[in-house]
Amino acid sequence: MKSIKPRKQRKMLYNAPLHKKRKWLASHLTENLLLKYDKRSMPVVTGDTVKVMRGIFKGHEDKVAMIHVKKQVVEVEGITTVKADGTKIARPLHASNLLITKLNLTDRWRRQKLERGLSETTKKEIEKEAEEQIKELEEEKIAEERIEAEEEISEETVEEETPKGKTEPVKKTPAKEVEKPKEKEQSKQKKTETKPKTDKKPAKKETEPQKNKTAKKTPSKTKEKKEEGKK
Repeated sequence: MKSIKPRKQRKMLYNAPLHKKRKWLASHLTENLLLKYDKRSMPVVTGDTVKVMRGIFKGHEDKVAMIHVKKQVVEVEGITTVKADGTKIARPLHASNLLITKLNLTDRWRRQKLERGLSETTKKEIEKEAEEQIKELEEEKIAEERIEAEEEISEETVEEETPKGKTEPVKKTPAKEVEKPKEKEQSKQKKTETKPKTDKKPAKKETEPQKNKTAKKTPSKTKEKKEEGKK
């Protein structure tokens, strides 16, 4: 990068390709590793033991759990933050704030890079460390598989025991069917109770014609005037 302007430097950092971003995720080695491998820094890999050198978690030492190349951030085991909900989330850290105390040598391509320009004795030591680490990983995998198998067996036993105490779900279906006819009978009874109310309507109709008959008996005013004129 030739430009001195900070805006152009930031633009280059954010818009850089992934193969460059991956190399920038590097951190310094301890003095023992520096003298042993004759290198000051190395790109961080999952499985490396790392020590935090700056920030709130200064002095914390644990393995690298995750690497985010696009965000240029590293997650370390045991370093978490609490959200407003109360859930815990891994706290991301930059690789420049870390110091590598032990390298993960299970990858043969990484071993080849370390062995360049080193003596045969150091190469043999690197290979021995790699074999030990590979054995540890295999043992961890076997232990995890055993735990998973035990959990599956325990779940199966629980599933076998639970149906004995529970009632059969098939018996619940006729109960719903029996309730429906009861509701129908109740609705019919209500209808029959409401029927006598309709008998009151014809009584009103009988009274109406009586009113009309009485109205016809009364002589109209026009007829009275005509009779007076004739007289």
